[in-house]
Amino acid sequence: MNLRVPTSRRVLSVRRMGLLATTIAGLGAAAFFVAPNMAPSASFFAGPALAQNLSQEAQKLSQHPVGFADIVAKVKPAVISVRVKIDRPVSSSLSDDEDPFPPGSPMDRFFRRFGMPNGEGNGNGKGGGRHQVITGQGSGFFISADGYAVTNNHVVQNAENVQVTTDDGKVYTAKVIGTDPRTDLALIKVDGKDFPYVKLADSAPRVGDWVLAVGNPFGLGGTVTAGIVSARGRDIGAGPYDDFIQIDAPVNKGNSGGPSFDVDGNVIGVNTAIFSPSGGSVGIAFDIPSDTVKNVIAQLREKGSVTRGWIGVQIQPVTADIAEGLGLKKATGALVSEPQPNSPAAKAGIESGDVITAVDGNAVENARDLARRIGTMAPGTSVKLAVMHKGEEKTVTLTLGTLPNEKAASNQEGQHGGAQDSDLPKLGLTLAPASKVAGADGNGVVVTAVDPEGLAADHGFQVGDVILDVGGKSVANPSDVRKQLADARKEGKHALLFRVKSGEGMRFVALPLGNA
Repeated sequence: MNLRVPTSRRVLSVRRMGLLATTIAGLGAAAFFVAPNMAPSASFFAGPALAQNLSQEAQKLSQHPVGFADIVAKVKPAVISVRVKIDRPVSSSLSDDEDPFPPGSPMDRFFRRFGMPNGEGNGNGKGGGRHQVITGQGSGFFISADGYAVTNNHVVQNAENVQVTTDDGKVYTAKVIGTDPRTDLALIKVDGKDFPYVKLADSAPRVGDWVLAVGNPFGLGGTVTAGIVSARGRDIGAGPYDDFIQIDAPVNKGNSGGPSFDVDGNVIGVNTAIFSPSGGSVGIAFDIPSDTVKNVIAQLREKGSVTRGWIGVQIQPVTADIAEGLGLKKATGALVSEPQPNSPAAKAGIESGDVITAVDGNAVENARDLARRIGTMAPGTSVKLAVMHKGEEKTVTLTLGTLPNEKAASNQEGQHGGAQDSDLPKLGLTLAPASKVAGADGNGVVVTAVDPEGLAADHGFQVGDVILDVGGKSVANPSDVRKQLADARKEGKHALLFRVKSGEGMRFVALPLGNA
């Protein structure tokens, strides 16, 4: 029997069927509808190829669950609650409403990170007027059947006692195997066997993928929330190795150290921080990626600490102004502010003002990218760096050293009395030769005053800064700075690069010349 349908009606039928099919597909299954008395035919839609594609998509959709109950049942037993206790001496002169930890101190930062209360609730209290017993709650998860578990460094940092509670309510005493403050990861161990555990994902999630966060918010017990991956590669200023996954699954106090899962039940990241003006979830949480977790935890398990490669340079981003000042075509790479004495970089001939553009042939996007790449390599590794040196590209081969545990910071503040000051009003700076300033080491030009409304103030100059180079040439007095400004204008440059030493170390600052 041949069936003829008017063109207009056929289009309407297809559109209606497409709408219905899309609606049902959103519920986890695909369906196709045909008009009464019509035999289903692939050619009715647009030919066999389209019908085959639709069938394949329907099969894929049918494989994904309508809800997450099956995944939760699989992974939730491996998630644990982590409870810590710290016995901290307290000065008897402090009143009850005073904070025993100075603002900005490690302990202050420790308790202000989410999941770790600071003197409020959760059983915190003072004992004997001399000690404060503090308890905090976080989360974690088993990664092996013999009791190894991952949590955050800030959850177990300085803890004298660590207890974990499993999903079935059993309580165990845990031992801290090792911690890594730079990535905020910690490995703990519970004695026993046959613990349920989960696997770290082998690949990074895509933006838009489903994600499940499991933890112990507010100490209520195991809780599951769902959302999507909102972004990757986030830098939140937590450290030099920031590479966070941003998720919008609700993550609250107590989720710290808990896992986030993909729809296959693999851990894509460890919950470590939230953006929360109100103290609760606002849909912006940050996870340490699984590849970082694998690298760090493997070292903690093997030797209890983490060692990282080190080239020994202070670096900063290449901004558009700095790229202009250096004559670069685009603002990429990592600018070397200063190589540290006797470091691998200094021995290999890397100098201040060089821009590292690639590591072993892989392009370096920015300073943070370089820090992450070198930090994931083992000390003793030989690497090839592509470097822009005074406008020319060269390749430098060096052997990585070991990143020092602590960086010595030089904080030099000179006395400026008795110096012959000189104003640069268009920059908003008052300068004096370092040789004339008490406390300076004699090199460069010291900033003795900064106009808060001036161009230099907008670019971070402060009293006490020492200008060493301007436009790639050393300066010893304010007239040298003026000359470099004048020469740059004659050459038609739009920005001029200053190499500046301050209490925070060495850095480059590019000042635009439009108003200077």
